[in-house]
Amino acid sequence: MIRPLLTATALFAGAAAHAQTADWADITAAAEGQTVYFHAWGGAEPINDFIAWAAGRVAEDYGVTVEHVRLADTADAVSRVVAERSAGRDDGGAVDLIWINGANFASMQEQELLFGPWVTALPNWALTDPEANPLLTHDFTVPTNGREAPLSLAQLVFFTDLARVDDAPTSAEALLDWAAANPGRFAYPALPDFSGTTFLKQALIELTPDPSVLETAPTDATYEAATDPLWAYLDDLTPHLWRGGQAYPTSAPQLIQLMADGEIDIAFSFNPNEASNAIANFQLPETVRSFVFEGGTLGNASFVAIPYNSSVTEGAMVFANFLMSPEAQARMQDPAYWGNGTVLDLDRLSPEARALFDAIELGIATLPPEDLGDPLPEPHPAWVTRLEADWAARYGVTQ
Repeated sequence: MIRPLLTATALFAGAAAHAQTADWADITAAAEGQTVYFHAWGGAEPINDFIAWAAGRVAEDYGVTVEHVRLADTADAVSRVVAERSAGRDDGGAVDLIWINGANFASMQEQELLFGPWVTALPNWALTDPEANPLLTHDFTVPTNGREAPLSLAQLVFFTDLARVDDAPTSAEALLDWAAANPGRFAYPALPDFSGTTFLKQALIELTPDPSVLETAPTDATYEAATDPLWAYLDDLTPHLWRGGQAYPTSAPQLIQLMADGEIDIAFSFNPNEASNAIANFQLPETVRSFVFEGGTLGNASFVAIPYNSSVTEGAMVFANFLMSPEAQARMQDPAYWGNGTVLDLDRLSPEARALFDAIELGIATLPPEDLGDPLPEPHPAWVTRLEADWAARYGVTQ
């Protein structure tokens, strides 16, 4: 029999109180011996390796076992929690921690499927500065309300091989002109791949007459007015894409492979160090360099969240806290391991912790932070659902 929603809500409230009042020593003591099933995208080996390293560290220091459940799509984990709630499984859920942001977080928040608030209970939260960086407390404009711990910062960058391209475009409109002059030499992944959706959002922000409407969920009227220029743009761009827009790559890693194979000349990533990583791994030549658009590029934070029905919330909190530690954040920012931006405020770190970041060597294709510019804010997550459905109807092809 399906239990009423009140059962889940009551558990949620009790969990929130525990997270805010428990002493950290009590939390770490309770976490010892727990196994945390961490559901996270598994499509890039450097990220998988980082998660494995972090799991090893918390096993060594706290006696917490972390099992990485590799996802092709974060929505799969969300659907699992939804199904468990429908079946009345309000404790002992299969998902203990999710790497999440955007529409998936908004959906879980709306359905009261998240444990918390708990983030301010983490000791390493004090090393962030959410007042100076609202990305740490707002996920695609939606307040996190202490139910997500920030993991990393990311920003869209493009990259090209300077041996083949000497006129890299600096806006969405300039990219269209470049693609028309160089047919077949640009591609973006098919939606709903995250990178493909990111490219559409970047173009939407640049092309919409009033970007402020993207801050809230769209109405039919605001959606039509905002997206009409986008669809016109994509209608013009599609014939000039790789394979004439008759097929699409499936992921950002495939873009790198297409560039490595000489099939495209411009690729992009939400990791500013992606090109340097690919050079270090001998996937791309040393003549590849990154660039951003003059008007700015999309940026956001990714987070980890705990489902309401996890029975190992303490272990999940311990792992989340370690992921925010200077040791883990510095390793994550190092292009040799991952290359995403840190969520920490470096001015709040001890000299020893700050030295970990000062020692990081940026790759030859990585733009320094000051050259990235201020990130453009993400649209409200409700835009993504409609964009992906409309893109599939207009441009989707059978792979």
